[in-house]
Amino acid sequence: MKSPFRILFVCLGNICRSPSAENVMRHLVSEENATGEIEIDSAGTAGWHIGKSPDARMTAAAEKKGFTMKGQARQVKAADFAAFDLILAMDQSNYDDLIDVMSGCPTPTAKLKLFCDFCTAHDETEVPDPYYGGPEGFDYVIELLEDGCGNLLKQIRDGEFK
Repeated sequence: MKSPFRILFVCLGNICRSPSAENVMRHLVSEENATGEIEIDSAGTAGWHIGKSPDARMTAAAEKKGFTMKGQARQVKAADFAAFDLILAMDQSNYDDLIDVMSGCPTPTAKLKLFCDFCTAHDETEVPDPYYGGPEGFDYVIELLEDGCGNLLKQIRDGEFK
């Protein structure tokens, strides 16, 4: 049996953007009956929220769109770079932090990308951090994640990642 394709979504604290991406992608994968083919996780570059559930405001925004939020925050670790096939940073700062964590790993950037590289309906280069803003920021993040996760799933299903 072929090993599942493993994806790790990464933001700063792992309570807003990356767990939302994890849960949006998990929902889409389930709808495509691809649960055994794709494994999804999320982590943060900082350890402030380890063990906490997703932010309540992010959970509310996700639920408005039909997504269930699950999970507990964890911090990314060097071993993640061997364990995952694709690591998606929510913004350039997280990308740069991941480069630091990965130092010493073989070909670290081959599997590291910015999440918005997969967005086609939105012209963003980064998923904005909604943490200090109002509810509209959380709603917009969910829109971006739906866009990027949908396209990412299509690319995986089309065999673009081997």
